[in-house]
Amino acid sequence: MSEAEFSPLGKAVSYKTEYDPSLLFPIPRQGKRDEIGVTGALPFMGVDIWNAFELSWLNARGKPQVAMATFHIPTESPNIVESKSFKLYLNSFNQTRLADIEALQSLLQADISAAAGAPVIVQLLEPEVFAAQKMADLAGYCIDNLDIEVDNYEPTPGLLRCDQLDSPVDEVLTSNLLKSNCLVTGQPDWASVQIRYVGAPINRESLLRYLISFRNHNEFHEQCVERIFVDIMRDCKPMKLAVYARYTRRGGLDINPYRCNFSGPQPTNIRTARQ
Repeated sequence: MSEAEFSPLGKAVSYKTEYDPSLLFPIPRQGKRDEIGVTGALPFMGVDIWNAFELSWLNARGKPQVAMATFHIPTESPNIVESKSFKLYLNSFNQTRLADIEALQSLLQADISAAAGAPVIVQLLEPEVFAAQKMADLAGYCIDNLDIEVDNYEPTPGLLRCDQLDSPVDEVLTSNLLKSNCLVTGQPDWASVQIRYVGAPINRESLLRYLISFRNHNEFHEQCVERIFVDIMRDCKPMKLAVYARYTRRGGLDINPYRCNFSGPQPTNIRTARQ
């Protein structure tokens, strides 16, 4: 049995409405990394950006408060946090009285960091700034209009093609056709993905076929992005590579993994229209 099978994912649960950090269910990253050959030093840096849209608690006088939250979980943390357990944990604040929003932020940072096994950055947005939140497409050239025939819906890195004899290019390609399925429940996960690389030109049709090949694959968001990164590095050997996926919301949470092998600024946490 995998660790995920012991989680609340896919099971009937009773929703607790008072603070309970024990609801968080960490899952070690290394098991899935072993599958893709990442057994020593990580070949990438990055972050998992979580956005929470269903966060509420009570102030000291019992009046409900609301906020949106962003969590930056570092790639080097030993664990991911199972998403349903994350939702149950956030819901446990619903009838919890707190002195102020700073007290909430302190609890969130301590608890998520403990579950992930590394320091997590937490940002809270109060209603006064909700209207300032923006949406935008992922920057880059979208390859989705390529007229291709597809008959493979399980990850097949052998589909990837590039010409090592051509001059290196520096380009950013995007697709809205990434779909995978939850590792435990089989529910569909939908995403837009951005691939930034410097190296031999990647054949765009082959890249699109490869991304579509995840369509029937069961794996968590973070694991899919790491698989894509490792496959492209191994088969196309770019000098620089960054893979960023924006997954659509489920249960009031969206998860947006980013992996790269070069230093630079973190990706902007701007929602796509589908999120």
